[in-house]
Amino acid sequence: MPIIKSAIKKARQDKKRYAKNIRVKRALKEAVKAFEAKPTFEGLKKVQSKIDTMVKKNILSKNTSARRMKYFAKLAKDAGVKIPAPTKKVSAKTAETKPATKKTTAKASTTKSSATKKAAAKPAVKKTALKK
Repeated sequence: MPIIKSAIKKARQDKKRYAKNIRVKRALKEAVKAFEAKPTFEGLKKVQSKIDTMVKKNILSKNTSARRMKYFAKLAKDAGVKIPAPTKKVSAKTAETKPATKKTTAKASTTKSSATKKAAAKPAVKKTALKK
């Protein structure tokens, strides 16, 4: 048993992390078994979600997760799982198109005219050739 206060705290943290990692790994194993028994799109989605969660929590490395996802995608393809095409969700706010208001058009025209006035007010700068 650790004697130093920081070592005692570290041992406590390790126990908690170990328990959490075991829970997450167990959830992945259950999802994998369910997917391998009956490959479906929902099962594939669940397995990939669990793998992403493990990467996010630093339980798996990115390369390991990529390899496993590739394996499960191949299993799904070989089993003939149909992956539906992604559909765009259109919210009510984006469905409504707002007409341009007078303020915005007036503002845009004033900024353009002021920019041209400034350009016209400045004289052109001439560059002279350097003599050797």
